[in-house]
Amino acid sequence: MPATTLAPFLACTRLGFGASPRDIERIRAQGFSRWLDAQLAPPSGDDADTASRIASARLRIKYAANPGQEIAAVDEARPLHALDQSISETWQLLDGGQKVANQERVRPRYELVVATLLRGMHSPWQLRERMVEFWHDHFNVQGFDAQVAVALPTYDRDVIRKHALGNFRDLLGAVAQSTAMLVYLNNRSSRAGSANENYARELFELHTLGRGAYLNAQYDKWRAVPGALQGKPSGYIDQDVYEAARAFTGWTIEDGGTVANGRKLPKTGRFTYVDSFHDGYQKRILAREFDPFRPAMRDGEDVLDLVATHPATANFVAGKLVRRFIEDTPPPGLVARVADVFRRNANAHDQIARTMRAIATAPELTEAAGRKARRPAELVIALARGLDHELTVTDQFIGVLDGSGQRLFGWPAPTGHPDDAASWLGTQAMRQRWQLVLGVLENSWGTGEFDAPSLTPSGTHTNGEIVAAWQERLLGARDAGQAQAILTAMKLPDDAPPQNVQRLRRMVAYVAMSPGFQMR
Repeated sequence: MPATTLAPFLACTRLGFGASPRDIERIRAQGFSRWLDAQLAPPSGDDADTASRIASARLRIKYAANPGQEIAAVDEARPLHALDQSISETWQLLDGGQKVANQERVRPRYELVVATLLRGMHSPWQLRERMVEFWHDHFNVQGFDAQVAVALPTYDRDVIRKHALGNFRDLLGAVAQSTAMLVYLNNRSSRAGSANENYARELFELHTLGRGAYLNAQYDKWRAVPGALQGKPSGYIDQDVYEAARAFTGWTIEDGGTVANGRKLPKTGRFTYVDSFHDGYQKRILAREFDPFRPAMRDGEDVLDLVATHPATANFVAGKLVRRFIEDTPPPGLVARVADVFRRNANAHDQIARTMRAIATAPELTEAAGRKARRPAELVIALARGLDHELTVTDQFIGVLDGSGQRLFGWPAPTGHPDDAASWLGTQAMRQRWQLVLGVLENSWGTGEFDAPSLTPSGTHTNGEIVAAWQERLLGARDAGQAQAILTAMKLPDDAPPQNVQRLRRMVAYVAMSPGFQMR
């Protein structure tokens, strides 16, 4: 199918976190093709402006004194120190010999939330930020647990961000060796004779082949799986999971535990392989025979190779990407095209970027505009971007965002946050979404005053002109009927000037509460 060129507003809303005036002008000046090329190959790290905002950000930390543990009371606005630290540095927060409050141990999660929201609002590399969000859900870990929380900065920086637009097999391998995932899915404690299957099961079901390729209800022997005798099984069964769990025994972290002959591991939190923990005997996974006592880590690496290149993985990942960027019910034809690109580029260093290009230039991206619900974090980011509003992320605001249902880096199940409208647009959820919008515009949580008079588009003088201008800015188009409904609800005449700043803010809030902004 011919490639599609997106209009600037759609490019920002469908491939980024929302349309900001600056990005719309950037796309107009560069043209969509050049803008997309840059989005798919961004430089590493943050741009100077976003980096400066993160460096100057402060987040309050507060807890009471605990004399029994010799912990003094703290109440201060503190920089985001953990973001650039190594796992060895953040892991020290867990040292039982130190007098450390739990608020300090889980703080890296909150610091990462601040940085993530700031990047979403200000980074010019919007597609990368969307992909980072996608992969954090795909490879979800739960950061309310202190041992996961201290590993989140390196997980985000050195695993997810580093590989977000790179090669899927490289990303998969980095996740498998990440401290956050080793702790969250218990592989750190997996040993020969008592292999823990949590990671292996989610590797198959959530990270690669997908639940649709789980064939245990139909087949209980590996030989019976279609294609297995030819070395190309169409899916997996429990036997594959059990054997894969054995393959990953010995993949652990330096947590001070005891290994062979009484030797203790250091306490760094870093990945390590312990040969004495590994089950070295023969295995059979996805119809592939593994000889006994192979070189260190070879069993696990070969499992990752098998699942990364399995045809079902391409279909599963493509389906999730299309669901995230296009609509809740992915068009089968587009999924097939995207999966084909994913498969053909399995060895490319930019496999994921090439896959995303197929989505970004697909006509379905335009045809399905307005069918994806913005989740709460995206809703607030899009609001700040559309308004050109300098939103400060506070501890109060993070608490409200957690309460909205989207707990960034804190979703308890390995599935990651839901990605369908039904999960986010129920009656109670809509009340929370509207409250988020209104609370930001009225500075309910110390996120900053919205300077409605100076930020209102120029050339507007009456209530009707102002509502229409904000519709064009936030929704990409004017809607006379909806504008009139807003003015009628507020009991404001169309042709009169706004009476006060409070009502001006409410006008903007009602535009952002409309279906055209709640969806993208």
